[in-house]
Amino acid sequence: MKKIRLLASAAVFSGALLLGGCEETKPAQASAPPATPVTVPTQTAAGGAAPFIASGPLVVENQVDVAAERAGVLFRIMAEPGTRVSKGQVLATLDDRQVQADREAAAAKTRSIEADLKNWEAEAKVLDADYQRAQRMWDAQLITKEQLDHARYKAESDHWDVERVRELLINARDTERSLDLEYEKTRIRAPFQGLVARRYVSPGQRVAAGDRLFWVTAVAPLRVKFTLPERFLGQIKVGQRLTVTSPDVQEAAHAAKVIQVSPVVDPSSGTIEVVAEMQGPPGPLRPGMSVAIPLENPQ
Repeated sequence: MKKIRLLASAAVFSGALLLGGCEETKPAQASAPPATPVTVPTQTAAGGAAPFIASGPLVVENQVDVAAERAGVLFRIMAEPGTRVSKGQVLATLDDRQVQADREAAAAKTRSIEADLKNWEAEAKVLDADYQRAQRMWDAQLITKEQLDHARYKAESDHWDVERVRELLINARDTERSLDLEYEKTRIRAPFQGLVARRYVSPGQRVAAGDRLFWVTAVAPLRVKFTLPERFLGQIKVGQRLTVTSPDVQEAAHAAKVIQVSPVVDPSSGTIEVVAEMQGPPGPLRPGMSVAIPLENPQ
């Protein structure tokens, strides 16, 4: 019985020790430092509002279809797509044989009339001299009044012939100048410095006046045209600096400057049109590419 009592007492004592140990570990768990919470930064209306992204195409001011100014057969092509050209450079020529022959005939006629005019002017001087002599003879009462009048009228008639031939010479020179212009129309020239972007015709093809022959475009300065909601009116101004990016060009953003802001709002869309000009070298940017322009939303 004593052994049983001793065993029971030992069991109670061991249970008390175990309970005490459990109570001591609980405060240790409660005192452990809590996990650090993850904070997500939030944008505020004061300075972190999402920007407004405008978009538009890159354009150049000079970009035209070069058309034929007269009908004819395309004789030669001197520029292909991708060719850089200067202002006035010949891109192609039309068959000019008929125009050349007409020019030579007109030049010969002009020379003939010039010689004829000199002949009439010389004859007019002779008749003026005859009239002056007849005037002196009339003063000396050596000839009749009818003879004096005959000399005077003949001199006057010759002066009118001189005027007639002068007008013919003016007409001949104008005709020659007109044919020179027709000859120039057989030379298809670049209207400005730029790049031949497209060719619409082939050698030997017959074209009519007004037919498109080439598409010529300038390469600089590049400009971007885009529209903004009317709330931006008064917020964006001429001279303001912008940043332009292209999703197709993996490079740094390009700088641009606003050069034009529409003073009115388009009533059909509620937008204003803005034009910005690229600053610095264009790099890989080309006319026709679409670009994005991030802007801070107006408050």
